[in-house]
Amino acid sequence: MTLNHNQLLTRIRSIHAAIRDAVVAACEQTALEQLSAAVGDDAGDTIFAIDRVSEETLLHHFAELADTWPLVLIAEGLGTSGVVVLPAGTSEEAALLRVIVDPIDGTRGLMYQKRPAWILTGVALNHGPQTNLSDIEIAVMTEIPLVKQHLCDSFWAIAGHGTQGERFNRLTGATQILIPQPSRATTIAQGFGMIARFFPGGRDILAAVDDAVIERVLGPQPPGRALAFEDQYISTGGQLYELLMGHDRWIADLRPLLDRVLAKRGRALGLCCHPYDLATELVAREAGIVVCDAHNGRLSAPLDVTTDMAWIGYANPAIRDLVAPALATSLREAGLLE
Repeated sequence: MTLNHNQLLTRIRSIHAAIRDAVVAACEQTALEQLSAAVGDDAGDTIFAIDRVSEETLLHHFAELADTWPLVLIAEGLGTSGVVVLPAGTSEEAALLRVIVDPIDGTRGLMYQKRPAWILTGVALNHGPQTNLSDIEIAVMTEIPLVKQHLCDSFWAIAGHGTQGERFNRLTGATQILIPQPSRATTIAQGFGMIARFFPGGRDILAAVDDAVIERVLGPQPPGRALAFEDQYISTGGQLYELLMGHDRWIADLRPLLDRVLAKRGRALGLCCHPYDLATELVAREAGIVVCDAHNGRLSAPLDVTTDMAWIGYANPAIRDLVAPALATSLREAGLLE
């Protein structure tokens, strides 16, 4: 079967719109206490009531999509394996595609109406369980807005064809072209950038590394001034968006590197970023953002919901050349990188 990238992209975008609308409707009609109730602990993360809304819509629409393109669907909320083959009864080997999805990336912020969440989808040809994040050919990310928010954005990319975007007005139904604008700055001074440290456990280590990077790049902290800023957006899709829109100059999520240091403290490694969180890193790369692993190599991971991943995003090559050496040195000093 020939893969029509544009036709498939259009279908994926329509699925995203359906999920977005269903989740926003649930947020408008359901009490916060109900949406924020923990209802399960499937592969990858805790499942909240709000997640069930997106999962039902996800399965319904991808089952329809699979009538045209048989697929292996990989997502949170699909049981302990995080995998289902569609149409039902199809063997995994017979599927044309492997599709990895995070139906709501940023659940915690959305269910408390603190910050928008994101629907993330990456599509690759099915090469079996060894299919890699680097095999993704189509990626779509769509904002799930807050109830009080009338504009919501989406970006998408086909490998080798750049990144496109759209801004949707929920009140009028109007859309407008949205062009990604990663920062062209060549310094991190007076800009936003950070090392992710969302959850308890090792935050002191990550904060110390962050401070060391800033001092290496910008020098000692002068009295009464701020050299740079940070924004802890608890959503990988949201972090990619901040890079795409020129809001952030660099982001590093290095939580898996804490494993050995925490073990010495008698502590376990907590929640980390997983491949489904990075299903749309293609969108950022196609927009010119430098996305890499902790060793500055191409991101590589199986398409699953369990592999712990460290990643770094730089708005442009100049920022990478400025920050990467300081980050590597600071990580080695902290015992996080060999």
